[in-house]
Amino acid sequence: MLAEIISVGTELLLGQIVDTNAAYLSKLLPEFGIDLHYRVTVGDNEERLTEALRQALSRSDIVFTIGGLGPTEDDITRETVAKVVGDAMVLDEEAAEHMRSFFAARGIRMPETNFKQAMVPRRGRKLANPLGTAPGAVFETDDGKAVIVLPGPPGEFVPMVNECVTLYLRERFGQASGIIKSRVLRIAGLGESSVEEIVKPLLSSRNPTVAPLASVGEVRLRITAKASGPEEAEKMLDDMDQKLVAKLGNSVFGRDEETLEQVVVRLLIERGLRLGIAESCTGGLIANRITDVPGCSTTFLAGVVSYSNKAKQDILGVPEHLLIEHGAVSEEVARAMAEGVRKVARADIGISVTGIAGPSGGTPEKPVGLVYMALASDKGTVAYRHRFMGSRKDIKWRSSQAALDMLRLSLI
Repeated sequence: MLAEIISVGTELLLGQIVDTNAAYLSKLLPEFGIDLHYRVTVGDNEERLTEALRQALSRSDIVFTIGGLGPTEDDITRETVAKVVGDAMVLDEEAAEHMRSFFAARGIRMPETNFKQAMVPRRGRKLANPLGTAPGAVFETDDGKAVIVLPGPPGEFVPMVNECVTLYLRERFGQASGIIKSRVLRIAGLGESSVEEIVKPLLSSRNPTVAPLASVGEVRLRITAKASGPEEAEKMLDDMDQKLVAKLGNSVFGRDEETLEQVVVRLLIERGLRLGIAESCTGGLIANRITDVPGCSTTFLAGVVSYSNKAKQDILGVPEHLLIEHGAVSEEVARAMAEGVRKVARADIGISVTGIAGPSGGTPEKPVGLVYMALASDKGTVAYRHRFMGSRKDIKWRSSQAALDMLRLSLI
């Protein structure tokens, strides 16, 4: 079963609105065993929308349109779909009455143009919209295909998908097409090419499939299984998960939406350890990520943004001679910062980051992207040197990611 999504709206093409609706729908369809092969965006233009619809129906079994159901002249989706599938539009009295009540409750006169929103396909079905004035609709073609027309505002779109579209898909398709489930393994400390080289024999698997996805500071491996039901799909995902972890080891830090900071906070709590953080080039980013995790207050004691050399001396007790001899961006200073914040916060573990985020400030000896970090505990102090690439924002994020992973690895 193949599907296609057509998002309608010139504002999408201009980048004025991010298409979160299409992403939401994309995540839902695999639960019904429906493969989404195409996502198309067109402006409020009848000719181009007609072309997109005809092309979609030529290659897909079910087409979703999002947007263009409003009362204005440029809201053309409903009428264009009707022309393409050869259906007639008729006034739905229930929808019209809902619209009158909607305006009356707000003490507003309803323009006559709004009645176009109460038009529904003669051969199809209406999809109720209790949170707005425009109902959705299902158009069905003579050859058994369907076009599902949905509103653009997310506050109307999401409830309609959850309550109406899922019901329609269950009624029409059931589990006939099986189920498609995915899991994402999240990896730190390795680049995309290194991960691909390590797991290369498994990338040729046809079911489940394995695909690498790169993002700043981590690599993700998406496992996708097609099965007859949820239990079979989960078993396939588990089996491939185990094979990948056997090759990647401790580089795998989490799955799906689990973040590195969530893993770190959980490990700290499990081990009853308290943390202090000293940051220079990351400007508090590591502490911010830690404090995004509920429950972190049981383990995180203090964060110090010691951006200047004076702050490093006055707050963390970094000896002046280290700053003079080695500079703020050095292994020696990173060690002193980690030990200093551990002492000041009275923590079990202190971590530190100092570096050059750029775009200026680098030298041949200490280029932009050079970052030192350290971890101090009752076992001693260890330090690491990194060279990160990218924008200032990228370098800060990569530094925070590496520091959190350094901490994670020390706890496992």
